[in-house]
Amino acid sequence: MFRYLTAGESHGPQLTAIVEGIPSGLKLTEADINVDLARRQGGYGRGGRMQIETDRVHVLSGVRWGETIGSPITLVVENSDWVNWETRMSPYAEHRDDSIRVTRARPGHADLPGAMKYGQSDVRNILERSSARETAIRVAVGAVAKAYLSRFGIAVTGCVVELGGIKAVRPDLGVKALQEMIAASPVYSYDPKAELEMIAAIDRAKAAGDTLGGVVEVRVTGVPVGLGSHVQWDRRLDSRLAAAVMSIQAFKGVEVGAGFETARLPGSKVHDEIFFDEQRVSRGEQSGFYRKSNMAGGLEGGITNGEAIVVRGAMKPIPTLYQPLQSVDILTKEPFEATVERSDVCAVPAASVVAEAVVAIEIATAFMDKFGGDSVAETARNYSSYIEYLREF
Repeated sequence: MFRYLTAGESHGPQLTAIVEGIPSGLKLTEADINVDLARRQGGYGRGGRMQIETDRVHVLSGVRWGETIGSPITLVVENSDWVNWETRMSPYAEHRDDSIRVTRARPGHADLPGAMKYGQSDVRNILERSSARETAIRVAVGAVAKAYLSRFGIAVTGCVVELGGIKAVRPDLGVKALQEMIAASPVYSYDPKAELEMIAAIDRAKAAGDTLGGVVEVRVTGVPVGLGSHVQWDRRLDSRLAAAVMSIQAFKGVEVGAGFETARLPGSKVHDEIFFDEQRVSRGEQSGFYRKSNMAGGLEGGITNGEAIVVRGAMKPIPTLYQPLQSVDILTKEPFEATVERSDVCAVPAASVVAEAVVAIEIATAFMDKFGGDSVAETARNYSSYIEYLREF
């Protein structure tokens, strides 16, 4: 069973995750994880915090000599900015200073509802944990999940498909070629023409003191039939994926496959017809069954159907604006213009990396649920046996 917890504040000493369920024998290094941490920090439109931090993971348990040993994995990402916040974020009562309390709630953040829920007169006690800084450690966990999935030929690819209303056109390329295009793009997209328009839109928003949102997409290829289940609501893989994507800070919508577009089309144009070709197995496919379209996004009845999983998430524009919005002081009840903390103009490219991570975590969880195994070798035997069963079905 794959599970994890994260801890830490935006300006605390570090972010921490404990990951449980990764079997022994998986090759894993800090460098594997740092690649994704660097991607999360990149992308056109990022702000001042990313000029301070250089995220690197430290693996403190669960890995020996470059391989997992089956015990919980502890991951730590230190906050470089902690040196400037040691007393302001101190756990010790003697450092308390009520003169630095934050009482002005920012629109679009968790500030006001969080302060009301937890009975806090200092909004910093809310914003430090609700900050998107937390996603750094989730990306580290996602990198572990991706390393596990790649051992079984499963690839997880995130990208930007829309930014500021500008849509990218997907080229007809294989997974590796697409990944190379995305990696080379400043906005993590695969459409060079749209990329230039997106960059220009970000520049205009910055000049206007505004921010931009967009849509990210994650595709998972190489997934076998049979992950997830229809028998209970919380075992449906599409519902778990939706929850994971919606858990990302600033995300306000999610769709699987054709998603909301299916509500606008007749059934004849929505459902993927099923075909059978016995030669597919001899060519190395997992089954003779296949579909010529993938409107369902690889999931039917909450179960993977062998096609690529396609999940998209909509990210709202970041609510911290350099042209401040109106709000109210939670103590005096007086109106004011919202305070401005360091922020991005657009974090949609970075969010695509986070979405990739949370999707990878859910796919890895479903894969472990299906195939188990205390070691990678045992899981591989279980998986190989299942693939042989599918080929004979």
